Amino acid sequence: MNRVLAAVIGLFTVAGPALAGCGDDPAPCLMAGGEYELVLPNTGGPDTGGPNPPLVMFLHGAGGSGATVMRNKRLLRPLLARGYAVLAPTAARRFRNGSGFVWNFFPGWEGRDETRFLQDVADDAAARFGFSRADILLAGFSAGGFMVNYLACDTPDAFGAYASVSGGFWRPHPDQCAGPVRLFHTHGWSDKTVPLEGRILGGGRYQQGDIFAGLEIWRAANGCANQNPDSYGRTGDFLRRKWTGCAPGSALEMAMFPGGHKVPVGWADMVLDWFEADTP
Repeated sequence: MNRVLAAVIGLFTVAGPALAGCGDDPAPCLMAGGEYELVLPNTGGPDTGGPNPPLVMFLHGAGGSGATVMRNKRLLRPLLARGYAVLAPTAARRFRNGSGFVWNFFPGWEGRDETRFLQDVADDAAARFGFSRADILLAGFSAGGFMVNYLACDTPDAFGAYASVSGGFWRPHPDQCAGPVRLFHTHGWSDKTVPLEGRILGGGRYQQGDIFAGLEIWRAANGCANQNPDSYGRTGDFLRRKWTGCAPGSALEMAMFPGGHKVPVGWADMVLDWFEADTP
């Protein structure tokens, strides 16, 4: 199965990857409008004469960058161990005092069109390394998770599948999304930074949305027959809810864990298992 996983978190590095930076160049991949980092597993890739590995594009959280994703060993190790490459782009907006960056996801914000930029990143990686945008899983944490949701809502066919951690929509919620998607949402039960119910920020100027209201939008986009999940399950500490009576080719699942605002241990393997099982 030819698959590429694209994900959006922000923190880790791995000892001895086959390639880091931009192929055999330790510097980031530079392109019009921005940059990204790429690391390949020890199984190699096109530069070593082997086939392309599957790919995860991961979007960092607020205050991070593509480089911080590459320093997150706890995130990268399980992805690379499963034979996945990891691509980590850097957002455009400066975060607070200039320490890091945040994705330009909020409707009405001025600045770089991140939805277009992330598709351009995937196309650039396809031209340089042969990855296919249609096979990518786009993932992200916190602000990166919000970016994943807005991109999937606006352009559902841009990537093969989507996975967000601790990020949904902001209020006002979108009225509707453009079409069905394959999406896996993960959230901490005691997340205080992005609470399940949302919260008000900026003296009332912004309000994070309700995660369960966001799932209702996704059920409508996917044409799910029921509001309630069709199945419940458990993977370690993760409590999982899955909707199956939906449009052909779509997928929708949520996992909650007993923790706060973080990418939890075990997330990578759980999401890769889902991605591989649900890839047509």
